[in-house]
Amino acid sequence: MGTAITDQFNKIRDNHHSELEKIEIELLLEGIYRYYGFDFRNYAFPFLQRRILHCMGAEKLTSVSALQEKVFRDSAVMKKLFAEFSVNVTEMFRNPSFFLALRTKVLPMLRECNNIRIWHVGCASGEEVYSMAILLHEEGLYEKTTIYATDMNAKVLKKAKQGTFPLERMQTYTKNYFQSGGKRAFSEYYTVQQEQVIFQPFLRENIVFAQHNVVTDHSFNEFHIIICRNVMIYFNKILQNHVHRLLYDSLSVSGFLGLGEREEVQFTSYADYYNEFDSKERLYRKIK
Repeated sequence: MGTAITDQFNKIRDNHHSELEKIEIELLLEGIYRYYGFDFRNYAFPFLQRRILHCMGAEKLTSVSALQEKVFRDSAVMKKLFAEFSVNVTEMFRNPSFFLALRTKVLPMLRECNNIRIWHVGCASGEEVYSMAILLHEEGLYEKTTIYATDMNAKVLKKAKQGTFPLERMQTYTKNYFQSGGKRAFSEYYTVQQEQVIFQPFLRENIVFAQHNVVTDHSFNEFHIIICRNVMIYFNKILQNHVHRLLYDSLSVSGFLGLGEREEVQFTSYADYYNEFDSKERLYRKIK
């Protein structure tokens, strides 16, 4: 009987601890929004919990409340937590079949446009943006295209503007490039300096890098293509619908929306406003 009572007590204690931690996290996010203006309140809770616990470990803290105090007293700790919330996993021609679909199915439909506008949402360090620039160049469309590359993280945007990437990644990037229908030697697009490669300056000429947060900022143009891949997987349903409204408002009629392989328009409030252009590659076309 004593063991059963102890087990029940431990279960109640663990449940209370989980509930307390959830409340602490909600208070932390509310405080960050009020004090710093960054709104993470509708990010997926398991994602937030993992990132916050990782930051607590790095700071050698034992509670979310202790982290909250440091976040408000030390802006450097807030920068570290912000970096935890900013997911920057990317690579050139990521998921090559997606870029092949853009090359063979989408871009041919934009040849008659006088000026093409493309928005890369959450561009991180810019690998996919430079991939798009190369794609457009090879299809003869880059000269009349403006690519808007945005991210909420100013630090990774600064890196993206440089167009400099590790040499060790070029083998993977070259493979992706050819699988996406690449037409030239990939090495023609960059020069090597020690352990880094620098992409040719002409690839940056039509790219506008800007800080933009899809959670709090508004539409700023009308685009023919919007690429928003692997951004909304970190959001809850409320925030996903909010972002879908922003993307819908920013996309021209008959424009194309590209999402990540774990994202879709179906089951959102905007499902009826798109046709599935390529369901496998998560490419949609706005119809109204």
